[in-house]
Amino acid sequence: MTWKERRTVTILLCIAGGLFLALLIVFGMIYREGREEALAGTADAAVFSSGGAPGDPGVFRALRYWNGSATLSFSLDEEGNWIWADGPEFPLNSGTVSSILETLASLKFQQVLPAGESLAEYGLDTPSATLAASAGEAEQSLAFGKTTTDGDSYYMMMNGDESTVYIVADTLVKLMQTPIYDMCALPELPDLSELNLRAITIQGPVPAAEPAEEDGGEEDGSAEPAEEPERPTVTLNARRSSGEDQPALWFEGSDNVTASPLFQDLLHDLKTLSMAKCVDYFPSEEAAEICGFQSADAILKAEYAAGGMDQTFVLTVGARMPDESGRYVRLEEDGAIYALATDSVDALMTISVAGMRGAAQDPAPAEAQE
Repeated sequence: MTWKERRTVTILLCIAGGLFLALLIVFGMIYREGREEALAGTADAAVFSSGGAPGDPGVFRALRYWNGSATLSFSLDEEGNWIWADGPEFPLNSGTVSSILETLASLKFQQVLPAGESLAEYGLDTPSATLAASAGEAEQSLAFGKTTTDGDSYYMMMNGDESTVYIVADTLVKLMQTPIYDMCALPELPDLSELNLRAITIQGPVPAAEPAEEDGGEEDGSAEPAEEPERPTVTLNARRSSGEDQPALWFEGSDNVTASPLFQDLLHDLKTLSMAKCVDYFPSEEAAEICGFQSADAILKAEYAAGGMDQTFVLTVGARMPDESGRYVRLEEDGAIYALATDSVDALMTISVAGMRGAAQDPAPAEAQE
């Protein structure tokens, strides 16, 4: 082959390569535009229909889902409030339920796929979570498989239809992971600011029992069980000389503890006291014992004025939480177990163990007493 022929072949190959590359670019652009149009059309058309007006979460009357570890069911009561079906008396904060239904009603598909030969490739042969929502007699159901490769979305089936697989954002599944006790409406505590307080009593832990003395005269086993030792108690009283609505001086017995930093910390903690979360609303005796309520570490009794009447607030403090973020507590006549942050009970626990040592005012100098 002469050099002219080789040059001609080279030029033809370059032209063919350029045409092939141009075709690849054109087909790529067509595919991309078509895919974006398909996804946009799917997203617009995929608003979850709730059996009534599409996108209206208000039509739902019941919700049931399994989040991989627990099954939770909710329904509307006669007054139109959401309740936990397994505990109608549970003080439900319906915020999470509302968020789930709003997300459900506005659910959009990121992508729609024809199901493959096996649902296992999407994790839908054994779903990781399921959800069913009903509006009257109509019910919509969802089954979630595994996450997509980026971990931000899930494969999903609707209404048992195994012919189509959807990809949706992980928002709904994350909401379903909320534990039921995190949906508890926490109790409102009374206003325990200093102006309302009249007296504070703090009882510490029960002292360790002393070893029983041997008594050979009671070999018949009829000895009565020893009484529980009395708890150490600190009682603080407010004295107001110019009316009940005036600042007070606080005394432990005859000792003025008003200026004590420890007492001021206690007043601050009482004023800002609020529950961190509900730990167990229906605790068993075993659960209560594990949380330290067989023999509480401290008992607080605060006497205060509210609405022109004298009231009493009682707080029982149990054991430390395993992560040491707070302590288990209970309210009087409330069987539920809540959590208080550690810094909310620091002063209380210090006084319950060590009393008000160092809190009394220093005695006057000898020269002044003469």
